[in-house]
Amino acid sequence: MSTRNVRKDKTNGPGKSVLQKSVRIRDVAGVAGVSTATVSRALSNPELLTEATRDSVFAAIRATGYRVNKAARTLRTRQAGAILVLVPNLGNPFFSQILAGINQRLGENDMSVLIADTQNLVTAGEFLVDHFLNSQIDGVICLDGSLPDSELEQFRTNGVADKIVFACEWVHSAGLPSVRSDNIEGARLAVRHLYELGHRKIAHVTGPGDNVLTHARRQGMLEERARLELPVRDEWIVRGDFSLESGRSAALKILDLAERPTAVFCASDQVAFGLMSTLEARGLNVPEDMSVVGFDDIELSDFYVPALTTIRQDRRALGTKAASLLLECIDPKTTARADRLKPVVVGVDLVVRESTAPPIEVPAGSPG
Repeated sequence: MSTRNVRKDKTNGPGKSVLQKSVRIRDVAGVAGVSTATVSRALSNPELLTEATRDSVFAAIRATGYRVNKAARTLRTRQAGAILVLVPNLGNPFFSQILAGINQRLGENDMSVLIADTQNLVTAGEFLVDHFLNSQIDGVICLDGSLPDSELEQFRTNGVADKIVFACEWVHSAGLPSVRSDNIEGARLAVRHLYELGHRKIAHVTGPGDNVLTHARRQGMLEERARLELPVRDEWIVRGDFSLESGRSAALKILDLAERPTAVFCASDQVAFGLMSTLEARGLNVPEDMSVVGFDDIELSDFYVPALTTIRQDRRALGTKAASLLLECIDPKTTARADRLKPVVVGVDLVVRESTAPPIEVPAGSPG
């Protein structure tokens, strides 16, 4: 007799095994010592059970090899069991931890994660609506804040706007739930750190002009610069776009200035890497000749030489919180709440490494 596709299942108590062609929910219940209703509840609403009961049920699921019949669940609940995540650039390592957080939280609810790169979509709005109407997805987490109003209007017209959550980036006019880092405070921390080291000539390399993160970080930089009464020069604010190449271009512009800054706050780590490598290639040392601060704290920041001082975003928390918020939005048992439209803000931290130091000539009266 062939035993292909046959599992060993401990359904007769500890130490006993039987051969059966498929594992059913009642088998899991028998191993866990609970009712079939409790097993179903553990799969659909685990937060309603005690931790001990959840652990017992999931241990039984692993022991028996039970698999949820997603097709049957889709017919029963009229849900696809999948969430689509829109990413503006899958090649950017910044998004890896956000996606990991999303996958972790949704996996706990037996939801699948689909990913689409908006750079390859002609119209994201039409793409999403088609997926919704064809019952391929239950909701969307959007990491791209550059979606035009015309596409957002498609969500409202087709009645799916209440199943979309923005994470990291957002669209002001959308009126949709969002989870974001405290970008303004992060910029303030960066400028304040440089000031406390003794820097007064502080430049800023921005992100792309139409990006919400660019505006928030520039706002924080300007507010802290004004509070500290730092000198203002228009040429010390250089347009970038979050890329390595824009960091290289910014470095060349800064090197050509008649009066160079002694420190640079970059709107992303990628910009900072491009800037530092170009400064070093042109004979300047970081941080001896120029201090550099980034924003994001991607994995490379700690391994770059010199290791980058930066603003750390809790990217995994951005992902898990966005997923939790979306699960709440799409749960048919929950009702709409106005407070869901209030942004969920995740705190940031300054991580000091080797790319910042006091300027060679410390201004009189400065700290230290």
